Amino acid sequence: MSKLTPSSLFDEAKRKLKEVFGYDSFRPKQAEVIRQVLEHKDSLALMPTGGGKSICYQIPALVFEGCTVVVSPLIALMKDQVDGLRENGIAAAALNSGLPSDEATEIRKAFCRGDLKLLYISPERLVFEIENLLSRGNVSLFAIDEAHCISQWGHDFRPEYTQLFKLRETFPHVPILALTATADAITREDILQQLRIPEENLVLDSFDRKNLSLDVRLNYKKQSKLDEIAEFIQDRSGESGIIYCLSRNSTEKVAEDLSKRGIKATAYHAGMTSEARAKIQEDFIYDRTKVICATIAFGMGIDKSNIRFVIHYNTPKNMEGFYQEIGRAGRDGLPADTLLFYSDSDIVQLAKFAQDSKDPQQRHLQLEKLARIQHYATSLVCRRRILLGYFGEVMEKDCGNCDICNHPPRRFNGTILAQKALSAIVRTKEQENANMIIDILRGSQRAEILAKGYDKIKTFGVGAATPADKWQAYIQQMIHLGCLTMSYTDKKTLRITEFGKQVLFGEKEIQLALITEQAVTSSRKASTATPKVSVRLSSKDNLEGSDATLFEALRIHRRNLADAANVPPYVIFSDKVLLGMVQERPSSLKDMANIPGIGVQKLQRYGQSFLDIIKGD
Repeated sequence: MSKLTPSSLFDEAKRKLKEVFGYDSFRPKQAEVIRQVLEHKDSLALMPTGGGKSICYQIPALVFEGCTVVVSPLIALMKDQVDGLRENGIAAAALNSGLPSDEATEIRKAFCRGDLKLLYISPERLVFEIENLLSRGNVSLFAIDEAHCISQWGHDFRPEYTQLFKLRETFPHVPILALTATADAITREDILQQLRIPEENLVLDSFDRKNLSLDVRLNYKKQSKLDEIAEFIQDRSGESGIIYCLSRNSTEKVAEDLSKRGIKATAYHAGMTSEARAKIQEDFIYDRTKVICATIAFGMGIDKSNIRFVIHYNTPKNMEGFYQEIGRAGRDGLPADTLLFYSDSDIVQLAKFAQDSKDPQQRHLQLEKLARIQHYATSLVCRRRILLGYFGEVMEKDCGNCDICNHPPRRFNGTILAQKALSAIVRTKEQENANMIIDILRGSQRAEILAKGYDKIKTFGVGAATPADKWQAYIQQMIHLGCLTMSYTDKKTLRITEFGKQVLFGEKEIQLALITEQAVTSSRKASTATPKVSVRLSSKDNLEGSDATLFEALRIHRRNLADAANVPPYVIFSDKVLLGMVQERPSSLKDMANIPGIGVQKLQRYGQSFLDIIKGD
């Protein structure tokens, strides 16, 4: 370890930030984490995806003597980060099962010689290497990425992570920095306890990703959903995006449908060979494939900064996974869009999965988490306020960048309408689902209703003037407002709550959001009316004249350089850096050095060639 004071070390950290990464200052929480690390304190940092977690250990690695060991669960992440570090002139390597033995031997020798500043390693390999390699080198810091994998309460628990406590036993004087983008309160406590990190060393950043728009569509039928997705992607032609699906079969069908519509999309799932998955992921990272239809196995650890949209074809099973997945969009800080398709049938299927858990505590937790994602999707409250509230962060104002804020509902006194539905539910002894209740209210003569005698009850036909799709929307609101609950494990039957009884008997009133004819029959058009394009600066379509021409020329040049270096294009420069070049039009290398994100190494290597394009524009 360096013998400099923490204050001197932090000054050196700021110098390295500018010299290597091209930024003038740390973000506030980055600075807090780095100060703790430089003081050799064990720490847990919770920062959003795209919030700059890697800087929190890469900068100390450059300041400290010795090598920082980064524990990472995925080979893709290791390669991504090593490529980026090497482009910035930093000696980095990764030890994983995919390496040829001779290459692994050379990396081990480099570590023992002290030639590496960062060594990435999987948790499985780490346990073996504690005695066989790490004890023979000078380890300055252990950084544990995706630290939520440590906890059995986390959404991606991995048993091999539970062995990481051995680091503290074997290396008592080496600081440990755990990092994650997704951990609720119970998961945070578990991580702190397992790694023996003092609670006061928890650094909690805001989970708010302001550049992400949040949009939800409810209960779309399959064909309408595919139409919507195709239109959504066509509006973002040439941009990279991920579509998450619940099953392997869905990934293939969605990719096939989009391909028939002229949208080049590729399926990705665990049923493919490892070679096929690696090729698909590489094509996506290198911008050869723009759209991936994938199960949730895809994306964790991908550092691709220019993903402009994330779509959830199916309802996610919890808020942590949803937040992590949408966080893969807009990592460069430019605007990006997220779209979630919610359906009751998905909730039913996910509830059945949760019920299969043999551990009662886990089963209850999974069902509770599922209820929270349902709350998020069906609410008429600002989406971002609900999302941040889940992670314990209070947002006092609406965000202005979600579908609820962009299309605020008109409300009306819905007490009488609600009483009709509640009465029908009571008279069917709370044994029927929403579809049956709606058919009763509308006076349907189908055989099942007649067989059960529901055509004889008092509320039969009292809601005939309200279309079925509107009734569906109003009943969903009643569930969200606490009048009703839906039993997802018992045929989706509706039950009346205590508040619902008060509404039924006129003791309480209820305000419902007005469902207009346009909202029901043309919700797709209404939702896409959001002025997304006018605020997005990630595409040439949002730039005019010579700006658009220059931006595209810079992207082509970046792609050529990336191909020659065999690295992803964003490793050369991010879209945000290219946009800075377009806006600033630097005329010299000195001017270019002032654009955030351009460090000394990249300025020397690539600066002049980009200047030539700017001057020739």
